[in-house]
Amino acid sequence: MKNFETIESVCTYCGVGCDIAAEVSDNKIEKIFAYKDGVVSEGKLCVKGKHGYDFVASDERVRTPRIKKSFLEKNPAIKEAINSSLVELDDVWYECDVDSATTASAMKLQEVQAKYGKKSVCSIGGARTSCESAYLLQKFTRQILKSPHVDNCARVCHAPSLKGMKMTIGEGAATNPYNDIYDCEFMIVIGSNTTEAHPIIANRIVNTAGKHDNLAVFDVREIKLHRVSKYKAIIPHEANLLVLNMLAYVIIDEELYDEKFIENRTKGFDDFRNKIMNDPYTDPKYFENIEGYEYLTKMIPKVAREYALKNSMIFWGLGITEHLDGSYAVMAITHLALMTGNVGKHGAGLMPLRGQNNVQGACDMGMLPYYEPDYQDVKEVGLMTPQLVDAMLRDEIKAVINMGEDLTHIHPNINKVNSAFDRLEFVMVQELFMSEIAKRADIVIGVKSAYEKTGVYVNAMRRLHLSQPLVKSDLPDDWEIIKMLDNKMGGDYSYKDSSEVWDEVREVAHRRFSGASYMRLERHRKRGLQWPVYTEDTPRLHQLDFRTPDGLGKFHYHQYKLRGMIEEIVSKKLTGYYLTTGRTIAMYNNSAQTRQSESLVSRYSEDVLLVCEDDADDFTSQKVILKTENGETTPLTIKFTDKIQPKTLFSTFHYAESNINALFGDVSDELIMTAAFKSVKVEVINS
Repeated sequence: MKNFETIESVCTYCGVGCDIAAEVSDNKIEKIFAYKDGVVSEGKLCVKGKHGYDFVASDERVRTPRIKKSFLEKNPAIKEAINSSLVELDDVWYECDVDSATTASAMKLQEVQAKYGKKSVCSIGGARTSCESAYLLQKFTRQILKSPHVDNCARVCHAPSLKGMKMTIGEGAATNPYNDIYDCEFMIVIGSNTTEAHPIIANRIVNTAGKHDNLAVFDVREIKLHRVSKYKAIIPHEANLLVLNMLAYVIIDEELYDEKFIENRTKGFDDFRNKIMNDPYTDPKYFENIEGYEYLTKMIPKVAREYALKNSMIFWGLGITEHLDGSYAVMAITHLALMTGNVGKHGAGLMPLRGQNNVQGACDMGMLPYYEPDYQDVKEVGLMTPQLVDAMLRDEIKAVINMGEDLTHIHPNINKVNSAFDRLEFVMVQELFMSEIAKRADIVIGVKSAYEKTGVYVNAMRRLHLSQPLVKSDLPDDWEIIKMLDNKMGGDYSYKDSSEVWDEVREVAHRRFSGASYMRLERHRKRGLQWPVYTEDTPRLHQLDFRTPDGLGKFHYHQYKLRGMIEEIVSKKLTGYYLTTGRTIAMYNNSAQTRQSESLVSRYSEDVLLVCEDDADDFTSQKVILKTENGETTPLTIKFTDKIQPKTLFSTFHYAESNINALFGDVSDELIMTAAFKSVKVEVINS
């Protein structure tokens, strides 16, 4: 009979940040579950949280550093320096020890900078590892390499949420704890397939909606959450800003706004009101002209009335942010809260649903080109990831340090990205598996997973959880690799463990983390602490003032621009197909971890294309290729459904071999360059 040890930690997957417990025997995870008193999980985990741990013991883990043979052929001095440690792995790779891998990396980084300048190096990643590692990577890049170029995967997800919320209320983070959902009188979910992408939050939404019939759901297709919604709103592609401005119009036109809140806590409302009332696209009657969506003319006012007159929350995901007007749509969401006083109190607020397990934390740590830790101004603004790719093509960026992010899979325009990587002189990757970008790397260093290390993770509601190892591993942590690089490039990092890195974070980012010691986080492992943390934590933001210089919320109106599907419908010229993308519950992001679990792969083994049943005549084969001017997919299996609108297609992007992200070009958010993954017109080729 096995002897089990039960160890508590935090889930490695999405931004919900569930508290977990693992039954471990002989240094192997046998089971993962959640305690009923877990504040985030409430004793429930999604299928990934329960079953997606096989990756930890996978034979495919990178457990020994790898150096590409072709790289050493081009760099004989580096080969000579580490030659004694090289062991042949296959036709492409040598293996070596960590000391040699970091020595080779340090030598090449110094050579590149000597040849091309300090700013020829960039660092990308950090949202899939701990705050300590994200913090140290940006510090190393800025202070040791002297390059301003740092970024993370927020660039392809919630950077517009940060931008839009910062501009209006001064803080780009969720305002309330998840459990406020239970005391919310009305909810709007827009651009979030919550049951698939954030299931444990969806549990709360479904529970509350089932009891109170108080949910409105806006999406371009029918999703599971529509089953429990009072208002089932299917909208055209790229209509988010149009709909949100219409909600504001109704609230203003019917004088449903909170005059006292607006007067005491905001500025710019009069100008905002005038622009709304004189905008030809803000009256819901505009939908009378949009065939197939006329019912929204009456539904939008009903939603606006309930939202304005009740304690209400708005939830959104990448269906909002991954558009060219993503930042403006987030501003439009905060406008609704500012007009109605639905922010800064219990049971009402703003909830961006973040994707990666530590994307909030990576941004908090300053892993962004325009913010240092604690969202302080930078001395020099670096390039955002799409700009870095362009700089690679101009031979201005020549080396990349990549930590836990698959730039050649999950980012847009991957044909362009690959062309850019062809021009680089050096790519170093810290990873668990040979992901697409690891295959492109010159040096790959295997590191500890979240289930093998100690570190702080910040979830989508600002809650800090301290992970602890579920199993022991002799692999290095990400921050330890950065420390070794620093020491070999003349630096003096001397951190003995992750707690020393975190104590530095608490000093540098004291506005949020000064009171969040390891000791307190250990004591509150199931509960966590919501930043800002001083003597106590802060479950709800903006109760007295907004986090702007004058404490006031600001209105920044932006008009919807007629384009895409709506323009075609209005002009009676709707042709072709519009693709939108998203997740499925069993897989995660680039599937590097989830595809190691047989129980998860059996649920979803390939990216499938969902097609409206009414469009079946256009699909004459079992598989089709999708094509745009940017690239094309491999053949995708078709599944017909009545949950998809005519001329709309949906696919996940989890499997790199599908090549889904080759379809998307450089179209992106106008302010912050987040790719427009949620709508692209495609050509369908029957294969």
